[in-house]
Amino acid sequence: MQLRFDALDGHLAKTLAPLYVITSDEHLLALEAADKVRRAAKAQGFFEREILTVERSFKWGALLAANQSQSLFGDKKLIDLRIPTGKPGKDGGQALQDYVSHLSPDNLTLITLPKLDWATQKAAWVGSLQQAAVYIDIPLVERAHLPNWISQRLALQQQSADRQGLEFIAERVEGNLLAAHQEIQKLALLHPAGRLSFEQIHDAVLNVARYDVFKLNEAMLAGDVKRLSRMLNGLKGEGEALPLVLWAMAEEIRTLLKLKAGMSQGRPLPALLKEYRIWGPREKLMDPVLRRVSLQTLQTALQQASQIDKMVKGLRAKTLAGDAWDALLQLGLQVASAA
Repeated sequence: MQLRFDALDGHLAKTLAPLYVITSDEHLLALEAADKVRRAAKAQGFFEREILTVERSFKWGALLAANQSQSLFGDKKLIDLRIPTGKPGKDGGQALQDYVSHLSPDNLTLITLPKLDWATQKAAWVGSLQQAAVYIDIPLVERAHLPNWISQRLALQQQSADRQGLEFIAERVEGNLLAAHQEIQKLALLHPAGRLSFEQIHDAVLNVARYDVFKLNEAMLAGDVKRLSRMLNGLKGEGEALPLVLWAMAEEIRTLLKLKAGMSQGRPLPALLKEYRIWGPREKLMDPVLRRVSLQTLQTALQQASQIDKMVKGLRAKTLAGDAWDALLQLGLQVASAA
């Protein structure tokens, strides 16, 4: 059975299933979900806990043995299986299918995985887990939803902030939910319950953002000039490889050109998005940006990307206007600020 993260508390208050699977790349929320299951298990008498981590030398027989062995003290047992890569391999996949078909009534099993890619989600072992377990797939907290998430977390500690304060925190912790959690907890230590002023937030919250080069394109597609500029400065400051940033932006521009060309031939956008395997938050941004940006602008932007590539490789001198990072900003602005 599929279960949302925000429904887990209600579920655990009513019942306890023999098998839980948590899959997510949002490490804070995955850890919180696992802790909730562990606490509920302990409250129901599962006092012994056996942790198994799937590494290169892991033997899958250990999982089957853990399921069959009795607790030393006669207690019910929690089997905590962690698969950090999300790739159990052929033997592991078969072992998981065998395992879920012979669950022991004396044990509760918790399996944690990273977010599974599209191909892995189609594997037979994943289907077996989804059928047998309470399956909790926790999505990433996207940038657009981060202020509301922060507001909800503040409310849990009887604090609140206006939109300016929430946006300020979101900008400082973008891409780093663990840091966001820590900064929110810091506000609870520094200030009493109630409304937080912008000055209180500004003075307390550190700049702990982690910028993802592949999230940069979302800012460009959304026309968010301020975020685009901030992310490029952040990537530069973090020492991100300039060729990787250029490649990511150029590939996005090429994709927009393909979509634009397909639409000019009368093909519907949904079919094109499916063909080029564009989904999720990026899919929602495509229609507005394609309406906003002309074919000529995209062609010019791709030519500009070629010139920046030469600049990066030392085949073209830096301009008086600045270096390759400045040129990257101008490239992104061509798409982001096109009208």
